Amino acid sequence: MKLSRNITLIIHFILNECIPPYIRDKKWFMWLPFKLLFNDKAKYFFDFKDNAGQISEEEFQKIYEETSSVHISRETDLNNECIKEIENNIVGEKVLEVGCGKGFLANILSKKYNVTASDLIISHDLIRTYPHIRVKQANIQNLPFENNEFDTVVCTHTLEHVQDIISAISELRRVTKRRLIVVVPKQRPYKYTFDLHLHFFPYEYSLPNYFRPTKEITKQQVKEVGGDFYYQEDK
Repeated sequence: MKLSRNITLIIHFILNECIPPYIRDKKWFMWLPFKLLFNDKAKYFFDFKDNAGQISEEEFQKIYEETSSVHISRETDLNNECIKEIENNIVGEKVLEVGCGKGFLANILSKKYNVTASDLIISHDLIRTYPHIRVKQANIQNLPFENNEFDTVVCTHTLEHVQDIISAISELRRVTKRRLIVVVPKQRPYKYTFDLHLHFFPYEYSLPNYFRPTKEITKQQVKEVGGDFYYQEDK
């Protein structure tokens, strides 16, 4: 199924904001949509949040591989406003995108910068489509890069998926030399969702609560951009 990020934001608003939470978070209410959308893969979405905290990294990755065929298919999860915001705020020459997906944003940035792209799963299609981009398959909780290796690190629509968000943020900061940019969906927490999300950010203060300031951080800001939350910090 192919839907743009802007369209799914409208669907999420109707489903998550207009339907009473008591009904929205019932398994019987979500059973039919899950079966229609995911068919025999629906069990992964029903059980994901119950099991994600107890399984290994390998098992976690296996779930993503098993459900890849039923995920919403689109070039990027980013809305147009966030893409422009990111483009306007890159600093330096060396850029890392963590959670690059199909390489949409990495390709845009590669026209001006030296870009490295990483993700939990790197497809052969990505490598074949963008041979000019350096790619590295890696878990965000253990990035295979040097301290302060990249002038700007960009991570969009990824933190909501990770098992250990504190370790993920620590790794993002470790490899960042000058600026870290993060985008997450504005989304209320529900047990049954059409995505494999573990962390939710319903309010503007939700994301900064995880990015506690350190001596290295000189500036932090967060704002809503096109229906998602955009966070930026400088060293």
